[in-house]
Amino acid sequence: MDLVKRYITAVQRELPEPKRQEIGRELQANIMDQLDALAEQSGNALAEQQVADVLKNMGHPTQVARQFYPTEPLIPSRLMPLYKHTMYMVLGVLFVLQIVFMTKAWLTGADVGLFRFVMGLASGFLEDAIFGFTAVTLAFALMPADKLAGGSKTYSQWQPQQLPMLGADWQHISLSDIFTDLASYVFLLMIIWLPLWRQQFGAADANGSVFSAYALHLLMWFSPIILLGVLSSLWQLHRRLWSRQSLALNVFVNVAFMLMFLTLAFSGPLLQFDFDNWPKQIDPNWLERTTKLFLLSLALIPGYEVVRDLLRIYRLSGK
Repeated sequence: MDLVKRYITAVQRELPEPKRQEIGRELQANIMDQLDALAEQSGNALAEQQVADVLKNMGHPTQVARQFYPTEPLIPSRLMPLYKHTMYMVLGVLFVLQIVFMTKAWLTGADVGLFRFVMGLASGFLEDAIFGFTAVTLAFALMPADKLAGGSKTYSQWQPQQLPMLGADWQHISLSDIFTDLASYVFLLMIIWLPLWRQQFGAADANGSVFSAYALHLLMWFSPIILLGVLSSLWQLHRRLWSRQSLALNVFVNVAFMLMFLTLAFSGPLLQFDFDNWPKQIDPNWLERTTKLFLLSLALIPGYEVVRDLLRIYRLSGK
């Protein structure tokens, strides 16, 4: 039975030291029972190939070891909800920060065009996301066991009275929607106010705004609505559940955004151009018309959300 001993030893190598003898004896008893039953059935002594077939059917020693002693996951299952929530929050914050950094570089850098802005945003966020994922995972994996146990107190101290009210699936607000809206608001605020700040306190060679003075003036008056959108996103981040109050606020913000897009689309010149460095292949008038058509199509998004949220308010009022 040298083959059986070699098999059991191979399994024991995959086990922690305190468990090797106990599991080895249990595994040997299991194997011998199968071999005895097979020998009794055949009526003859078993050949080495028959023993090998039995061991083959039991599986690779590593697989058998995992059946007796499953590998502890890098992140304990009881902490996985907290781990996922932390990961989403970290990635969301990193995405907003990357929007801030790249928008600043786009508006203040002489060699950062729209294409480089988009590529820099994608590559920068990917780099930050890899760092954030690694940092959060290592923090949870290397956290002491007593700290990990303390992190699960929420599950032992919960009260049924703290459960959220009944609601439809759409009432749950996803983190991706919140951080996307928040990044959009921050991007608009920087587009509006960073050029003005540079004109007031910054260098004289600043690129300035991509908008004309008229469009920038309109956007300045709209800044309080954008700030209200930021506060609405932070409220959603805190509550994570649509209510009639939050839906009404979202309707107000989206109506204001729709009016802003329509006003810009039907108003005077939107963009200012550096004609000395402007490519002759591109007509500025064509770009102006294209931008206005884009704003008209963009107004459909908040318009859709207004209709959607009004229907949701009606559903909640009918309960």
